[in-house]
Amino acid sequence: MENVQAALWVVVLLVSLALMFDFMNGFHDAANSIATVVSTGVLKPGQAILFAAFFNVIAIFIFQLSVAATVGKGIVQPGVVDTHVVFGALLGAITWNVITWYYGIPSSSSHALIGGIVGAVIAKSGAGSLVSAGIFKTVIFIFISPFLGFVLGSLMMVAVAWIFRRSRPSKVDKWFRRLQLVSAGAYSLGHGGNDAQKTIGIIWMLLIATGYTAAGATSPPTWVIISCYAAIGMGTMFGGWRIVKTMGQRITKLKPVGGFCAETGGAITLFLATALGVPVSTTHTITGAIVGVGSTQRASAVRWGVAGNIVWAWIFTIPASAFVAAVAYWLSLQFF
Repeated sequence: MENVQAALWVVVLLVSLALMFDFMNGFHDAANSIATVVSTGVLKPGQAILFAAFFNVIAIFIFQLSVAATVGKGIVQPGVVDTHVVFGALLGAITWNVITWYYGIPSSSSHALIGGIVGAVIAKSGAGSLVSAGIFKTVIFIFISPFLGFVLGSLMMVAVAWIFRRSRPSKVDKWFRRLQLVSAGAYSLGHGGNDAQKTIGIIWMLLIATGYTAAGATSPPTWVIISCYAAIGMGTMFGGWRIVKTMGQRITKLKPVGGFCAETGGAITLFLATALGVPVSTTHTITGAIVGVGSTQRASAVRWGVAGNIVWAWIFTIPASAFVAAVAYWLSLQFF
């Protein structure tokens, strides 16, 4: 009886740690949803985070749980995951998030979590325990999502410039200040729909590994879904202001029309990835879209040095979080 209670407490603590990661995901990635709408002056910071958090949460009613299924069942071979693996994965992801938030670097919470899972699993039983198709799909979208965001953002900017070429700038600005609310809402929907599901996936993975959910279940428990969407919404409400400054001001200067094009291009990318069940980086996506919008004006409108630093953070995210996760897995075996 005592062993059963101890095992239950371990699961409770790990679920709490997963929800802490989910909260940090919202906190860390709030900039993805609000940086453009704040930097263009369409919404004040306080209004923007409430706006983004609302759409993060209502994404629960919009998207199927395809991303959660990929993370929960499509990354690691059945029977490999245990409580030590989940602990290592979450600690690796949280550590990387804290480091990048502190230095104001817009890195990917999604890939930090995937890196954490990969590092902990390899530490336990080697790379053969990973599902190659799931890993490949995730890794390839590290490149596809920012590229697609870049292309869609720049194409929309060119199209809007051509459509409104005879309109007064003041009139265009007035229209797009309103339209940017639509695009920011859409991007926040995509953010909540893709990112909350990653935490749903790892909790689902944990519950299957510990026998609290059947391996053949087609969806996780309802309480997991609701708590993960609530946690990411709460995290967004607190906002990672260091990263907001980098995303909204340091990469390129945005006007409402540029903010609309970047957010819309990013939102389309996120909706597509979530429908395909691919856990993508909302950070990579919106950064690519912002750079795409800036580059349509002139190459010098983009601060390429800042963008380059962000790319280096992307490159290091998975190996860095995987390393910390492997160490955390080993420590968990020694002390728990």
